[in-house]
Amino acid sequence: MGRPAREDDMKIQLSDHFTYGKLLRYTLPSIVMLVFTSIYGVVDGFFVSNFVGKVPFTAVNFIMPVLMILGAFGFMFGTGGGALIAKTLGEGKPEKANGLFSLIVYVSAACGVVLGVLGMVSIWPAASALGAQGQLLEDSVAYARIVLMAVPAYILQFEFQCLFSTSEKPVLGLYVTIAAGCTNMVLDALFVAVLRWGLEGAAAATALSQFVGGAVPLIYFARPNGSLLRLGRADLDGRALWRACTNGASELMSNISMSVVSMLYNAQLLRYAGEDGVAAYGVLMYVSLVFQAVFIGYAVGTAPVIGYHYGAQHHEELRGLRRRSMAIVAVFAAAMFAAAQWLGRPLSLLFVGYDEGLLSMTVRAFSIFSFCFLFSGFAIFGSSFFTALNDGLVSAAISFLRTLVFQVAAVLLFPLVWGVDGIWLSIVAAEVLAVAVTAAFLWGLRKRYRY
Repeated sequence: MGRPAREDDMKIQLSDHFTYGKLLRYTLPSIVMLVFTSIYGVVDGFFVSNFVGKVPFTAVNFIMPVLMILGAFGFMFGTGGGALIAKTLGEGKPEKANGLFSLIVYVSAACGVVLGVLGMVSIWPAASALGAQGQLLEDSVAYARIVLMAVPAYILQFEFQCLFSTSEKPVLGLYVTIAAGCTNMVLDALFVAVLRWGLEGAAAATALSQFVGGAVPLIYFARPNGSLLRLGRADLDGRALWRACTNGASELMSNISMSVVSMLYNAQLLRYAGEDGVAAYGVLMYVSLVFQAVFIGYAVGTAPVIGYHYGAQHHEELRGLRRRSMAIVAVFAAAMFAAAQWLGRPLSLLFVGYDEGLLSMTVRAFSIFSFCFLFSGFAIFGSSFFTALNDGLVSAAISFLRTLVFQVAAVLLFPLVWGVDGIWLSIVAAEVLAVAVTAAFLWGLRKRYRY
């Protein structure tokens, strides 16, 4: 079964047998990495809300889904490409794997340049079409145009967060993320709290941190290194690139759908609760990003392991990975729900404690919204599991239903019955339905993939 696994070996290899302990050790850097990325993304919101004002804070929350769509392409290349690379490594073809790695990185960087230019041109009409007017429109566009300058690095940052695990260097990926996060936090404090550069200062801090997160891995992989992967010559293999993109389409779909749904939530909240509703939803999304990052980080960390053993045809190991992962996700789910219930009011105070009415609305939203953490992790892992098996179609189906179809239907229908509470409840309902679909796919395809 490849290289022999040794429990005392500090370097965990993709070919090892993975116990509960080894799974947690290998995925922990990816989990912390994604959580840390989410936390430093929240820093903008904290500084803008407390040092600039409620309307600029609403503007950041309003335009962020649009910016996240562009970053989602990094997850597409990282997850889809990482699964293909891991499978190729499992088949014993390291040179081919490195060629695929190089091709995916080069293409994604070029894609980032194109998307950045298109974003700069279209951000004003896009924000206006989404319903922003007056100062909200001005602030949304001002923030976005600065962040858009860093889109190529933003895409590479998300991509390398996935590929560090594939290269057997998850801890190094964590260090890079910490460096980028500290850059954002320090510059936010300097630009917004000290120099009083306002919304533009927060945007500049974010853009500079993304350059750190994207450029440092690029330099590392371009030089001789101790990982499984290195940037080098790449042949234009259109078929492999298509497979990587279609396989990662579920993650792209998931992120784009979440952004589109966030825009719909903002529109519904403007209708039912005004700008306070958008601000409250922004707080929920900040916390959700951090909590969901635990599930996403675990999925990202396990994907290359699953892909490697699938490529090597180690079916018993695949079954073990599926069973253990479901148990670990269940523990995470219970912990996330308990934490959300316990921290709902303190976290709301942190962001909107200056406005009693907004605080009350946010705490109420937390009490309903937190139930989604009991379910979301299973669908997130299920989608990633099929991506790792190079079944992009099933993975995309789970993501599409979870993040778009179920949420759109619920957020349009539930408020008609329960008002604003129905908007918060719709997220929970969508996650419950997504778990049912995930379970059906896992059961129905168990014989095909022999897991």
